[in-house]
Amino acid sequence: MSENLNELIEKAHNNLLSLAVFKPKEILKFIAEKTESEWNERKLNVILSNRRQLSFFEPENKNDLPKKLPYKFSYSFKDINGKKSTLMIEDWEIGELYWNCLKKYGDEQMAVEKVKEKYFDNFAKKTDLHFFLGTTLKNHREKSRNPFVIIGVFYPPKSEPSLFGGDL
Repeated sequence: MSENLNELIEKAHNNLLSLAVFKPKEILKFIAEKTESEWNERKLNVILSNRRQLSFFEPENKNDLPKKLPYKFSYSFKDINGKKSTLMIEDWEIGELYWNCLKKYGDEQMAVEKVKEKYFDNFAKKTDLHFFLGTTLKNHREKSRNPFVIIGVFYPPKSEPSLFGGDL
């Protein structure tokens, strides 16, 4: 586990790691950014091409592709050195939460608010939030400034400091 994002980025650039557990010092905000609602043709062709490479028996039906999430979700945060960063959340769980909230409330804005409520009001403010970080192949190969995305979140309860200076 690391609290220093620069250290993780340097290790990724030196091909020493591509997965990490990171604990942000402070969560600044949760961002929900509207994107396209449908897969663009180029991305669709890449997905179908990758499917064909995985199996001879996979159908090439565009209708069985997962629905495209119409939002990009991110956290803006500071690390232990005060470095401010924003990383996209690529976890399937946040997508499923959005789709379940949309189904339950029938309103896109309400679904986004419910996602924000869980990921910011609950996880970021009430738990000891950690990120599972992973690099994307493209960003890792091109040594982008920060090759990481959030591939998962871990949110144990905040531990209370002991009056006696140690854990019981």
